[in-house]
Amino acid sequence: MLNAVIVDYLTKNAGVDPAKFENPDLMVADLGLDSLGLVEMLFEVEDRFGFQIPDPMRFQAMTFADMVAAIEESVREHSNGQLAETPPVGSVAPAK
Repeated sequence: MLNAVIVDYLTKNAGVDPAKFENPDLMVADLGLDSLGLVEMLFEVEDRFGFQIPDPMRFQAMTFADMVAAIEESVREHSNGQLAETPPVGSVAPAK
């Protein structure tokens, strides 16, 4: 689920080619994001889950799968082991 949320954000908001995510060895550095783009993506995730992800620049040297796993681990640590369902990153929350 978190993988889909991040891929959705990166393809829609950062212009990453969806075909890149078919490579299981995809490196975060190969996404073509500058440091600001990476931080903006993480801000979106942080907003969804309500906490700050430490040391975002560490992800640049990881595979995409390792980054998603590390983010999921952080989310679970801050959510009593849960990974709550959330709307796609970058989507507009429904009006109340």
